[in-house]
Amino acid sequence: MDKMLEISSVSQNHGISINERKSIYITGVLKIDNFDEEEFLLETNMGYLVIKGTNLEIVRLDTKDGIVSIKGNFISMTYIDELKKGVEFDNLDEAQQMFENFVS
Repeated sequence: MDKMLEISSVSQNHGISINERKSIYITGVLKIDNFDEEEFLLETNMGYLVIKGTNLEIVRLDTKDGIVSIKGNFISMTYIDELKKGVEFDNLDEAQQMFENFVS
């Protein structure tokens, strides 16, 4: 994971729509902390969301309304809502380690 994108404002509630595990439409995105073709770490207004898969890529990014569309082959989605908003991570492993320390 090597990229970060800031979303300027969010005017929508958080929601997810999945179509045949090949495309995801997400609203309420505050920030994309990291992403690459296998993992996305998104900060939403309902907590952090980790998306894993293969050949993942951004199809649509609306920084005004906090909307992100991703296509690829999706394997899993996990919320990590115990993490504090505003915390930035260099990579997904760092976020998962913080979450594991929190729950153990």
